[in-house]
Amino acid sequence: MYKIMALDIGTKRIGIAISDFLLMLANGHSYIQRSPENEALEKIYKIAKENHVEKIVIGLPLNMDGTKGAQAKDCEDFASKIKGYEIIFEDERLTSDSAEENLRNKKIDFRKDKGLVDIESACIILEQYLSRK
Repeated sequence: MYKIMALDIGTKRIGIAISDFLLMLANGHSYIQRSPENEALEKIYKIAKENHVEKIVIGLPLNMDGTKGAQAKDCEDFASKIKGYEIIFEDERLTSDSAEENLRNKKIDFRKDKGLVDIESACIILEQYLSRK
């Protein structure tokens, strides 16, 4: 049995969510600083190993017209450095807006800790992927 991890890769932070073993639920895990990159990768590997992850879903921030811009290419570049896991890209357009809305609905003040938005975004990315499986 294995789990799936989702990453919301931003310029400053990476939000992380992990599925359950039944691959039905997405649970927010944590966020890490993206820089320095080698430390971020080490943390991702550690979390993946501790949680029996075999696949990693990475949010791909496409432009509204579906094309890849600089942010999408940056995510793909970072993802190319993750070795030993099946990497799946998931369209993440508007997930940050949805994440903020979800947190507002839960009465969670994220203004002082933007990492909460990154975690919630990773959950949304993972939920989208799991709902299609």
